[in-house]
Amino acid sequence: MNKDLIINVSPQKISIALLEDDQLMEINEEKLDNNYSVGDLYLGKVKKITPGLNAAFVGVGHERDAFLHYHDLGPKVRSLNKFVKICNNSNSKNVKLKDFKFEEDIVKTGKIQEVLSVNQTILVQVAKEPISSKGPRITSEIALAGRYVVLVPFSNRISVSQKIKDFEERNRLKRLVKSIRPVNFGVIIRTSAREKKVADLLSDIDNLEKKWNDTVSKLNSAIPPEKVHGELSRTSTILRDLLNKSFNSIVVDDEKMAEDLRTYIATFAPDRVDLVKYHKGKEPVFEQFNVDKQIKSSFGKKVTMKSGAYLIIEHTEAMHVIDVNSGHRIKKELNQEDAALQVNMISAKEIARQLRLRDMGGIIVVDFIDMTVKEHRTSLYNFLKAEMKGDKAKHTILPVTKFGLIQITRQRVRPEMTIETQEKCPVCHGSGEVKSAVLIADDIENNIRFLLQEQNEKSLSIRLHPFIYAHFKMGIFNFRWKWFKEYRKWVNLIPDNSYHFLEYHFYNKQGDEIKL
Repeated sequence: MNKDLIINVSPQKISIALLEDDQLMEINEEKLDNNYSVGDLYLGKVKKITPGLNAAFVGVGHERDAFLHYHDLGPKVRSLNKFVKICNNSNSKNVKLKDFKFEEDIVKTGKIQEVLSVNQTILVQVAKEPISSKGPRITSEIALAGRYVVLVPFSNRISVSQKIKDFEERNRLKRLVKSIRPVNFGVIIRTSAREKKVADLLSDIDNLEKKWNDTVSKLNSAIPPEKVHGELSRTSTILRDLLNKSFNSIVVDDEKMAEDLRTYIATFAPDRVDLVKYHKGKEPVFEQFNVDKQIKSSFGKKVTMKSGAYLIIEHTEAMHVIDVNSGHRIKKELNQEDAALQVNMISAKEIARQLRLRDMGGIIVVDFIDMTVKEHRTSLYNFLKAEMKGDKAKHTILPVTKFGLIQITRQRVRPEMTIETQEKCPVCHGSGEVKSAVLIADDIENNIRFLLQEQNEKSLSIRLHPFIYAHFKMGIFNFRWKWFKEYRKWVNLIPDNSYHFLEYHFYNKQGDEIKL
């Protein structure tokens, strides 16, 4: 499978498109003013303890306080709090974790008020970005992610990614990491560490330990709320996690960012620096690689597939609902059951893509076409699971119910990607209904009365739609005659074909528009 990363840089944001065999699989947007990215470390202050939720609200500088649940404290939170207090109050900038003695672990069934207190300073990490009206979700179980490992301060545990199935390889990696693990740091070995040498792992661990030491040095003078460590940009994170031999190119339309990416890639894959290419063409980079067209066809309520089948995707506050429809192009040689299986399989592939593309999280319910054969339902379930294997977000898929429904839960750490592919009608604003000519005429008459009587305009001109113009001009003793008789001032009507039905504007004697 060939992969290409296409990056469009604008003053407000960076848009990143991941193509697999020229098909758009993921689209990410990184706002340049986003101060709350997953992985960032903050020195915060506890603002409120809520025993009913067994949680605390922590000020980290966001307009809404961040949410910290007891289960997100981590067993070593007392050790973390003591260490932060020492670093924050000490004149020494050389406080080392390797010389620190751990406190007793907290119990899983404890109460948050037994661990934290109001106005207490605490080191936290962003686990979920602010979404909608919610502030960030945070954790005090700190983890610094690298290319091959994740470094976990205040821990002595070594664990291996469950995606590495080979027993001998798991043991080999554990032995290597055990020999190079820093004191008082735990290590999670990532899938990308498979078959890597000790030098690669050591380099990654040293880099992460340096980041931790830099963070500790900042704690000495930090005043909450303050960011003490910024995670990699979204672009760099994608490169760190996805870059492998299957990548064909990384195309970016900003020269400075292209150079920055080359420098970053050189730190862990110097042989792959040439993948980065600066786009110099006159045509926008997303248009040249057909990204814009795929975005327009892939987002929206209705998603059509080449087979003629289509999906209806509805979003609610509680969950996402996807309805599978066969359309009209079903092969005549197939019976109803086989046709349903074929449409469901095609739809399952597209659904797996849509979840990644839109970064949909939470509960997703998919209403597939009903199938009576049990083996077909099992085949569909296994096929969807296989298609979802490429999804990096944690997810759970339940088997097909007797009603033909599949329920999916998918991790949500960032706001869902939404791209508007339709615009509201400027006349009806999406309602599908417009005012009658009589009501529009009443509005105009009320404005004329206000302008001529209360505001005492000497003369008045109105530009309006020809249809409404005809309504006012109808008959010998029309509206204009009535207005002149009532106000002793002449109102000039000017039809304009460029106006929509409800549009009209007032102008004074000097020709200046009157804003109402």
